[in-house]
Amino acid sequence: MGNLDFDEKKLKNAQFLLTENGEYLKAQSQQIRLGKEEGMDVSVYSNPEFDWLQMEQIRMGLKDKVDVSVYADPAYSYDTMKQIRLALYSEIDLMPYLERGFEDDSLEEIRTALLNRLPIDKWLKDEMCTPQINQIRIGLCEQLDVSRYADPKYNWMQMQEIRLGLEKKLDISVYSNVLFSHLQMREIRLGLESGLDVSLYDSLIYSATDMKEKRLALIDHKQAKTPVHGGKDSLLSMRMKSQFDISIEDNGNRAYAYIPKIVANLITKEDIYDELQRRNIVFGIKPDAIADLIDKKRSNKRILIAEGIPAAKGKDGWFEFFVRLDLPRIPAPLPDGGVDYVNIEAFEMVEKDERIAVYHPAGQGTDGKNIYGEIIHAENGNDLKPIRGEGFTILDDGVTYVSQMNGKFEYINDQIIISNMLVVREDVTSTTGKLEVDGSVYVIGSVYSGGYIEVTGDIIVEHNVETARLIAGGNIMIKKGSCSKHDCFIDAGGEVSGSFFEAANINAVGNVKANYIMNSDINTMGKVIVSGSRGVLLGGRICAVKGVDTFNLGNKSHLVTLLEIGRNEVYDKEQAVFAQKRELVVAELLALESGWKKLVRMQAVARPVSEEAMKKVRSTILAKNQELAELDAEISRLTNVTDQTMKMPVCVRGIAHEGSVIIINTIKHVVPSEVRRVVFKLRNNKVAMVTI
Repeated sequence: MGNLDFDEKKLKNAQFLLTENGEYLKAQSQQIRLGKEEGMDVSVYSNPEFDWLQMEQIRMGLKDKVDVSVYADPAYSYDTMKQIRLALYSEIDLMPYLERGFEDDSLEEIRTALLNRLPIDKWLKDEMCTPQINQIRIGLCEQLDVSRYADPKYNWMQMQEIRLGLEKKLDISVYSNVLFSHLQMREIRLGLESGLDVSLYDSLIYSATDMKEKRLALIDHKQAKTPVHGGKDSLLSMRMKSQFDISIEDNGNRAYAYIPKIVANLITKEDIYDELQRRNIVFGIKPDAIADLIDKKRSNKRILIAEGIPAAKGKDGWFEFFVRLDLPRIPAPLPDGGVDYVNIEAFEMVEKDERIAVYHPAGQGTDGKNIYGEIIHAENGNDLKPIRGEGFTILDDGVTYVSQMNGKFEYINDQIIISNMLVVREDVTSTTGKLEVDGSVYVIGSVYSGGYIEVTGDIIVEHNVETARLIAGGNIMIKKGSCSKHDCFIDAGGEVSGSFFEAANINAVGNVKANYIMNSDINTMGKVIVSGSRGVLLGGRICAVKGVDTFNLGNKSHLVTLLEIGRNEVYDKEQAVFAQKRELVVAELLALESGWKKLVRMQAVARPVSEEAMKKVRSTILAKNQELAELDAEISRLTNVTDQTMKMPVCVRGIAHEGSVIIINTIKHVVPSEVRRVVFKLRNNKVAMVTI
């Protein structure tokens, strides 16, 4: 009973956030939308308690088919989720460490150690922070005795000083007193490396600054006593006082030598090789680099003297396409700045059973070897999921994609869409009859008087359109243009484009684009764009929610050209449609919630209620909440569109002629005289002109 009450409370909270939180409606909704497009069960993360970064980690886990239930918890941060997800790929269980309180970067250090088969568990303490764990991991990687510093009483900088001493095989007991600061430890360590008598300053009574002064004084005194020339004993003494450093980087894959520039600092190749042997560095040693370092006395430079062979990850899977994916969706520009609608290739055609793509599976990785001679196991490449879409089939080999029909090929949002396309190789007229197609239509000729085409997809007309009616669920392109006597009607669920439109009636959801538009009645949720230095928008009535961008507006004859921008008649109709849809969804949601409460009451009085029924109602409520959220996002997006439009609602790049009428958000302005290169925008509740 208690769990059911909690679930109901979560559902109500989710409904509130879904409808009220604007941020959720943006980035979070995008992650849900991406998951749906990839065919995932987005109910796993369509919870408003997840931020969009958390949603992304769950979506990536679902995409790679790991058990996301392990980390799909709003209590886990994005970084924590990421580390658990990466661990699952390598079959590493991070949950025991998470339960101990480790998270984010600490989990990354632990995961890296486990991935490299390092016994991190033996030294890990709950109170350790990320940099401390990092020092232990590095020590284990270099096969040091980490027991000498793997204690929470040391901060990470103290741990680092002790670790560096162990690398040089120094007597770290001289400075491993936890009461020494890391700066004091450093001065004692550097003294030991230089062969100094650190007992003269390794006392807590000296600050790090005092220690440094005494160390440098001892070095000066030591150098002053070094003989310029002498016998065998002198050379031996100089050799014993040699200073150099070998550092290990890249998780044991590289070793660098560094010889400081100090007077009488005599280093031999044997010194380098002895140190390599002592450090168990046996693979990838570079004799030429060592010889160059010693023979050419390259001091004060880090020289790579040993390098392993990195593991090479296998090549990821990839798709080879046999149809063009790079068809230009934007027409080529003309010399005057206009657009060449005539020669654009709008689509790619495929035939039934034509091979359109082949998938090449991921390859195996190649193992590497580090400088200690240990094998580094390589990762295999990542396989891609099969391509989703419609109009094609995958052959029995599981990798070959072939078309199911003669039709139009599109590759949109990583999906293959092959839709039916009727190719009409003659002009369309009243005698042709109505062309009603579930798909697209490509007319190689023109559409003349009485022509009628209605499709669910796109309409492409190679030449002209005169008196006709074109209705498309997608885009309409009339390559050469349309000219009529106000008896041409064009309705598109997408864009409408063509070389010109004269006396046309156009309704579009997307932009309307041409090189000139004359005496036309245009209603669009998008933008009207007239390109080229000869482009002109002249006469007629333009209702464009997103604005107008034209070279010339009106003409010298003062032919009235009316522009209604922003919150106009088209905008109001769209808002009304959204309001009606929202009212319907809210009513359905209220009914579902009422049904849910009824089921909960039935359970409370021990009446049988199937778990399947409870689950179905709960999932339906979540789905309706998501539908409401997406609807509110659309409403918000429509409002934001008009707000963005107001930044540059009407742009005239050439001449705006006297008499043109511009209405922005119902505020009217009549151009009083010819002006050039201006933007018309709202300012102080008036339409103002701003020079471009």
